[in-house]
Amino acid sequence: MIYTCKVHDVKKDPSVASGTRVLVDRMWPRGVAKDDLAYDEWFKDVAPSSELRKWFNHDAERFEEFSRRYRAELDDSDAGELGQLIGLAKDGDLSLLFAAHDREINHAVVLKEWLNEHLN
Repeated sequence: MIYTCKVHDVKKDPSVASGTRVLVDRMWPRGVAKDDLAYDEWFKDVAPSSELRKWFNHDAERFEEFSRRYRAELDDSDAGELGQLIGLAKDGDLSLLFAAHDREINHAVVLKEWLNEHLN
């Protein structure tokens, strides 16, 4: 099973994240010390490109187009980290950690859907 989990929730209670915990943000979350976050891997290269992230700017009206563009980036990616992430998802429970404020409109949600589609 693949889960998404907000970084600040994991920081408060590490047990909220199941299985392998992978941070999927390109930049380290603001205000979080590395020693304060329970995570197993940090895969920067599975995050949206800087250009796409800046264009999206967490605008709910752009989320559908952002999702389409991000999925295209994932489809075209040759990043080794994406292959590792797929392998972790095949091996067992996986929690995708993200720092976006919105729990529903963010790249981790799109990544989770993309992974589920590619695993089935």
